[in-house]
Amino acid sequence: MNEIKTALVISAHSADFVWRCGGAIALHRSLGYKVTVVCLSFGERGESAKLWKQEGMTLEAVKKARRIEAENAAKALDLSDIRFFDLGDYPLELDREAKHRLVDVIREVQPAFMLSHSQYDPYNTDHMYTTQVALETRMIAQAWGHNPGQKVLGAPQLYLFEPHQTEQMGWKPDTFLDITPVWERKRAAIECMAGQEHLWEYYTRVAQQRANHFKRNSGGQSGGRDCKYAEAFQSVFPRTVDEL
Repeated sequence: MNEIKTALVISAHSADFVWRCGGAIALHRSLGYKVTVVCLSFGERGESAKLWKQEGMTLEAVKKARRIEAENAAKALDLSDIRFFDLGDYPLELDREAKHRLVDVIREVQPAFMLSHSQYDPYNTDHMYTTQVALETRMIAQAWGHNPGQKVLGAPQLYLFEPHQTEQMGWKPDTFLDITPVWERKRAAIECMAGQEHLWEYYTRVAQQRANHFKRNSGGQSGGRDCKYAEAFQSVFPRTVDEL
């Protein structure tokens, strides 16, 4: 019996996984992967302006609304394992206990690959902090001396998904993923994020632009694969291959 493959997404806020890797989630779900998403915060302070403009809004009401949006988006992506750490945002901070909680998830999931944010983001330090945490907890999960007796982590690739203003982030994609077969799922998930409606069309255009790059890098005008929507990622670690 074949072992089920797994993937783990570490998302700073509860909408990040939708914009930046919703297609990868839906596509790998269709391939039989068990995908787990960890939302470290709801983005309740810094990424919920539309909700805060409503009269009488409270922090708990914003968090509740954001959770519902994320859960609905997860359903649209056929994602059943989404976990909310509720650690607060702007700034997002993890103490040792919270980091070990994330290590426990990593060891439980044993992901074939992981996804998180760009390593530099001057516009949103929560994002780059999350990837620092992802790297640190990945390292701890590999340590035989951390909670001896648990299954240690292997060496999953960490892919960095696309930041909002790529030119400012030092982010250089080296992997393009065709998400055309699951685009309707991603678009449905995007539309669950009512608190950030201003991003719906932006991330649709990003997917179309990356599709152009997918086609160009799969053979270009001399016979490249057709693609209408794609996502791009930057890998952190070297890849080991048997053939090119």
